[in-house]
Amino acid sequence: MTDCEHKYAVITGASSGIGAEFAKQLALHGYNLILVARRKDRLIKIAKYLSKKFYVSCNLLVKDLSKREDCESLFEEIKDYDIEVFINNAGFGVFGAFADTSLDNELDMISVNVSAVHILTKKMVKYFRDKNRGYLLNVASSAGLIPAGPYMSAYYATKAYVVSLTKGVAEELKEENKNVYVGALCPGPVETEFNSVAGVSFGSKGISAKKCVQIAIGAMFKRKKIIVPGRMLKIGAYAAKFVPESLLLKFVSEFQKGKNK
Repeated sequence: MTDCEHKYAVITGASSGIGAEFAKQLALHGYNLILVARRKDRLIKIAKYLSKKFYVSCNLLVKDLSKREDCESLFEEIKDYDIEVFINNAGFGVFGAFADTSLDNELDMISVNVSAVHILTKKMVKYFRDKNRGYLLNVASSAGLIPAGPYMSAYYATKAYVVSLTKGVAEELKEENKNVYVGALCPGPVETEFNSVAGVSFGSKGISAKKCVQIAIGAMFKRKKIIVPGRMLKIGAYAAKFVPESLLLKFVSEFQKGKNK
């Protein structure tokens, strides 16, 4: 357990799913929390539970990270705290044939999954680099490790951006000999609200948010750059490197169509 009595962890998208689980488990590690999401009622409920159970401080910030001004104001409101961990978790998916999906929904998704992650990664890398310490974990997806994802084409593209950005920034910090961790969590199916928001249903049971986050936090503190939770998912991600792209895309296409409700 880290000595973090007066240190803070920031979690975006903290009102449910993986974000809420990160809040619970980082509270268990002793971190005070700054929880960020759009849904104030959910944040209040989670904060009351965590404060009572773990005796940690919970600060709540209601932000819509699809808006640049909210990303900017978020950083301005947290920069004076002693932050040790930042979980860039906010994001969602859109399912359907590219020609048929809503452009507005996709642009909102790109704003949250790409622009917000980019802005907050840049802000927090500068913040941590100045302190020469800190952990920044970008929540991507196993989708970001695959060349493309028919029927969730835009979503897969956003997560590929997150993976690529994370790898590049991590290498820069390594070459600067900075004691700053930057990594990406790349889960497969996780039992959260993601599926209902995206309008999909997985045929097989996903990993629990609790298990996903347990693996993520352990790997983060071990400074693993790309975190793929689950043994079978790791094997699948590795094997995909050796499958011809045409066959891989056909397989992904069939898998995606099988998730349609």
